[in-house]
Amino acid sequence: MQSTILIAVGGNSLIRAGERGLIPEQAANAKVICEGIAELAARGYRIVITHGNGPQVGSQLLRSEAASGQTYTLPLDVCVAMTQGEIGYILQTTLQSALAERKLSTPVAAILSLVLVDPRDPAFRHPTKPIGPFYREADAQAKARTLGWTVVDDAARGYRRVVPSPKPAGIIGLEAIEHCLSHGIIVITAGGGGIPVVEEGGALRGIEAVIDKDRASQMLATRLGLERMVISTDVDKVSLHFNTPYRRPIDRADLRTARGYLAAGHFAEGSMKPKIEAAVAFVEQGGCEAIITDPRHLLESLDGLSGTHIIREETHEPAPHH
Repeated sequence: MQSTILIAVGGNSLIRAGERGLIPEQAANAKVICEGIAELAARGYRIVITHGNGPQVGSQLLRSEAASGQTYTLPLDVCVAMTQGEIGYILQTTLQSALAERKLSTPVAAILSLVLVDPRDPAFRHPTKPIGPFYREADAQAKARTLGWTVVDDAARGYRRVVPSPKPAGIIGLEAIEHCLSHGIIVITAGGGGIPVVEEGGALRGIEAVIDKDRASQMLATRLGLERMVISTDVDKVSLHFNTPYRRPIDRADLRTARGYLAAGHFAEGSMKPKIEAAVAFVEQGGCEAIITDPRHLLESLDGLSGTHIIREETHEPAPHH
């Protein structure tokens, strides 16, 4: 029996650029992801899957807003819960089919997951995470007045709502995840970073926020005591000087080197930076290796033939530079 591995599926893996996000489109994209995961199961790995939900939660918010005159509106934490169910269903059925094709009867369970956050987190005073559609300035300001939103000008493409993105502080129901894994069940959980909740007088209450999926995945992998985690994204390797003629893929980087790349500002805040930060945190906190790659190179990366590998020991990567 191989060890347990966490695979964090990227938020845009199910809805690719240019697609409308129709369920058949999402299912087709899920098939690419699940083929690799099913092959890992065939190799004997125990597997926990996390996933993003950016496009799906944006659509859910749009539906809620469009139907606000006819039905109840949905707070953000409920939208996260609903997209956990939607994506969990797509991944579960697709993965179950891929396992059956390999004559495997491995059960798959999608677990609705709550993630505890600290209500005193500074993120609640400074919302930064854009969600939902773009608005004209007048419409955005009207929503800010009537709904209490914080809105910002998003790269001159229009105005968007921004919400807090607090750090995850705990996984509610971690024991249930551990129980499933110990019984050979593939677990899908912590979707979209988890449903954000705060604890008040011993009770849990949902709160309007978005938890970074990579941070939540790292925390889950660390709490489970895993040796390896994979962050799946839309490129096979992380690169320095991305989108320039000087682009250079990173095959391996130890902690010191990876921290240097972060300090030098090589990675964008809303793109690769949180993935590198999560990979570094995972290895710092006891993991042996974090891998960043795309779904098509999942197996090759685990075999050491592709992907970017963040490891503990020294490498011969050159020093970071601006």
